[in-house]
Amino acid sequence: KFDVSGCVWSSMGRNDFFVLEPGYQQILEGNEGNEPTRLQITVLNETRRIGNIETRVVEERESENGELVEISRNYFAVCTPVSDVFYFGEEVDLYKDGKVTGHEGAWIAETAGAKAGLFMPYRPLLGARFYQEIAHSVAMDRVEIQSDNDTLKTPAGDFHDCLKTEETTPLEPGVKEYKIYAKGIGIIKDG
Repeated sequence: KFDVSGCVWSSMGRNDFFVLEPGYQQILEGNEGNEPTRLQITVLNETRRIGNIETRVVEERESENGELVEISRNYFAVCTPVSDVFYFGEEVDLYKDGKVTGHEGAWIAETAGAKAGLFMPYRPLLGARFYQEIAHSVAMDRVEIQSDNDTLKTPAGDFHDCLKTEETTPLEPGVKEYKIYAKGIGIIKDG
């Protein structure tokens, strides 16, 4: 449970590791296995009301080997005055050969028992654990803050004092995924 009773919700804002401002865009490129991958993350000038909260739409476009494989529309809001970022769900379109083939992983808070999860706390504490997604049998990502002093060398430069998280889910026991976030930028390594 997250105590959000003191939140004044905003569909825009930022904290050290997450930017929720229309027009902000990141492009991550690399390899997944032997396949070149590209992830384009864009904070849209679009909102969606979920329950009583106006959330901001963040679009992710993922391609492998130049072919679109997924578009997701993620819904976030900032709990002010502390600037914790909460995740209210996502709509997902999976693609193969240019056609939508499914919507696996889609969920919306306040629907079918799903609840918003804490995506990025204002002050990430080492060892802290929390749910980012709370949609039983659909999306149950859990995060643990592993480090706040990682360094990552990339073609875009060297990043220091980065936040490293470990994600797990009871829907895929034994699977772990690591993400790295840079101050003032957001995610710089996914998986």
